[in-house]
Amino acid sequence: MGRFSVFFENIQKDLKTYLFLIVLLCVYRGAFIFIMQEYIGPNTAMNQIALAMWAGLRLTLKSAGIMAMLSFLACTLTTVMLPRFNTNRLRVVLGYVYIVVLSILFQARIPYYRVFNVTFNQNIYNTFNDDVYALFITMIQEYNLPSRILAAILIGAIICYLFKLVLFSRNYRLPQFTATKSLLLRCSIIASIPVFMLFMRFGGSFTYNHSINWENAAITKDTFLNEAVLDDIQALYRAYSVNERMSQGAMASGVHKEKIREYAKMAAGNDIESDRIDDYLIRHAAGAKIAKPRHIFIILGETYAQWPIMEKYSKLNLANGLKEIIQQDNAIYTSSFLPNGSFTQMAISAMVSGLSDVSVPVNYQPRSYEKPYATALAPQMQKLGYKVDFWYGGFPSWERIKDFTLAQGFDHFYSSTDFAAEQDNIWGTKDEYIFQALLSHLSEEEPTVHLILTVSNHPPYNLDLEKAGFDPSKIIDGLPEEQKNNQELIRQLGHYWYMDKVVHDFVRETEQKYPDSLFIITGDHADRVNVTKTPVPFERYSIPLVIYGQGITKDILPPNRAGGHVNIMPTLIELLAPENFTYYSIGNSLTKENKVGFNPAYWITPHAMGSIEHPDEYEILSATDDQEIRHEKEMAEEKVSMMRTISSWILLKGNQL
Repeated sequence: MGRFSVFFENIQKDLKTYLFLIVLLCVYRGAFIFIMQEYIGPNTAMNQIALAMWAGLRLTLKSAGIMAMLSFLACTLTTVMLPRFNTNRLRVVLGYVYIVVLSILFQARIPYYRVFNVTFNQNIYNTFNDDVYALFITMIQEYNLPSRILAAILIGAIICYLFKLVLFSRNYRLPQFTATKSLLLRCSIIASIPVFMLFMRFGGSFTYNHSINWENAAITKDTFLNEAVLDDIQALYRAYSVNERMSQGAMASGVHKEKIREYAKMAAGNDIESDRIDDYLIRHAAGAKIAKPRHIFIILGETYAQWPIMEKYSKLNLANGLKEIIQQDNAIYTSSFLPNGSFTQMAISAMVSGLSDVSVPVNYQPRSYEKPYATALAPQMQKLGYKVDFWYGGFPSWERIKDFTLAQGFDHFYSSTDFAAEQDNIWGTKDEYIFQALLSHLSEEEPTVHLILTVSNHPPYNLDLEKAGFDPSKIIDGLPEEQKNNQELIRQLGHYWYMDKVVHDFVRETEQKYPDSLFIITGDHADRVNVTKTPVPFERYSIPLVIYGQGITKDILPPNRAGGHVNIMPTLIELLAPENFTYYSIGNSLTKENKVGFNPAYWITPHAMGSIEHPDEYEILSATDDQEIRHEKEMAEEKVSMMRTISSWILLKGNQL
């Protein structure tokens, strides 16, 4: 058999591989949509599912093409150059590898979406910085890792068998013509290969203008379906692309480094001229609004989402502890409040450093270990006469949390290893042990600010809830009819109930012993567990902010206020500090009518919440006129850009302009 005949036979095998992988990825996409259909919006029409499948097919032309190209290079070209070398076994092995990997990824994307409401994204890179062993055990205990891997292997084995049948099905022989026609045929076949590659490269198009990629594939009206458009290869490529941009500080929306001086002056609120960015962040306190408390407790509740506090979910009885605190005369509650990001470490970064999220891991920046940022919490509270301690129920190595907090000026760091608490699961100890350890030695401490991170409301959800006093019936009565028998959801909600109860009990016990204490209670993030699979952004992302203690009144903050984690520190200082006390902050105090909060995806104001990436998408939170909404939207977009640009500059370039 001539070399071109061998080439012709092998490219048929490449084409079979390509088409088989396209079908496999499309079947997995359809299966994902079917299995996860409860995440599809209630008003989503069937044509949107068809649109998602069509767009997904176009993207899959690229994904399957990458794998088929490897087979072409490794097998077809090798066979042509070395005719005696039989590459059939290599081709089969490569096909099997593709199938097994795709089958495992399919099994993994289901729990990943249930947790993060997104398919694979840049957050998978957190794995390399996180406690890998703890994550592995959590996947076994909470997400059935062994059974999913077994399912992937069994399903993959069946698909591998089908692939081998297809691969070795009949091939067509190279047609025999006259010399001239034969030459034309061979030239046509060779010329069609780059044309086919171009068509594949642009996802069913021959030009970039009509191509499809992960950045423009969100063409349906449904968030879940837009994620389903991406097959696992494209989702992983998105994760890689975004992570690369993040590592260069180029991913956060609203970062305009060319406007740094303009934004610095906006932050300062005056026309000062300086080459040091810190000079633009100087604030002067208006004067203390309450007497200085002996102890201050800033509680970051793990996934302390806001939606259980809302009236529409009151029958679930999940947040009765926090709601009881909110109702007190010496408590004030802010509902228009967003976390710094969708992960715990983003919240810690904001609270410790005072900088907003700009898609840069603050806790891994070398600059974070040189000296505290001017906007950092600890040095500024120390100027007011407080020690500053960090309390965590997990382990000190997680996300370098101990090294990071101490480098940013904290006096002490306490973890479960320090107070010898019983380990409850792979992530650490129960919340009650954190608060017991803290409460046990308050009498011996100087005036101290305690930043406390809880851990129990986190997978694996394995607390003994019955022992803690949890009554499932009080939750079940408030669940939608279709969720009343959802034991997994009830167990997850029970962990929220436990966290809320422990926080409430700690606040009550502490204020009895130390009545001049001040408590600031908020969440690290939301966006994990919801009763509905399609929550509106406010229910999905927002967190509460509660300030409670001696001297706090319902009118101590202006009524029209909104904010995020970076607003907590300046608010605290403005409540306590004497007049003209100097401090540094990129965000304003809530005492000064701050009306904007934001996370990487959304901004929030007293009356609305909107998308940063899609300016025309927003929801109304409270009644007001359209002109006020437009004004708040413009103000929010401007402040998001200002705070993100300044934070990005400080993290990546330092203090010098």
